[in-house]
Amino acid sequence: ALETLKMFEKKDSRVKSAAATNLSFLYYLGNELEQATNYADLAVNSDRYNPAALTNKGNTVFANGDYEKAAEFYKEALRNDSLCTEALYNLGLAYKKLNRIDEALDCFLKLHAILPNSAQVLYQIASIYEIMEDPNQAIEWLLQLISVVPTDPRVLSKLGKLYDIEGDKSQAFHYYCESYRYFPSDIEVIEWLGAYYID
Repeated sequence: ALETLKMFEKKDSRVKSAAATNLSFLYYLGNELEQATNYADLAVNSDRYNPAALTNKGNTVFANGDYEKAAEFYKEALRNDSLCTEALYNLGLAYKKLNRIDEALDCFLKLHAILPNSAQVLYQIASIYEIMEDPNQAIEWLLQLISVVPTDPRVLSKLGKLYDIEGDKSQAFHYYCESYRYFPSDIEVIEWLGAYYID
């Protein structure tokens, strides 16, 4: 794939930008950040209005820990294409890292309107409500999430934990048992269930 895409580097700017965008993404997936950054720069310089190129550039900056600058690239991608879901999702993550929780929630709620059954989006919304110390809202979103991915042991144990915090032991027990059923090696779940049976 890399060799094929490199053949397009010498073409006109739009083709070059598309090839560089894909190269950047492949290097990013391979955790070769320096190469990913080089191709992201080439893609953006070839076509400043390419939302995928701007998103990739944001990703390389995000990976280096500069969340503020990454957010700027994601916002620019969204200005060029308001339906660029990758940019919107990553902007939410950047805001979450920057502890701008309300703005992060806003991004994920907008994304939920576009992708109502996205497990990642539902999880992020629940996670933000958990950060905001609103366990009832977190539970509501996690319940939506398990309707999409009913066998995820981490989500089930998180539901158990939240119900436990709320003082609802029977619901906590139910979700911890479900989590244990799908992944019987989670020590935290085993400890909780052991303590429950002792009680």
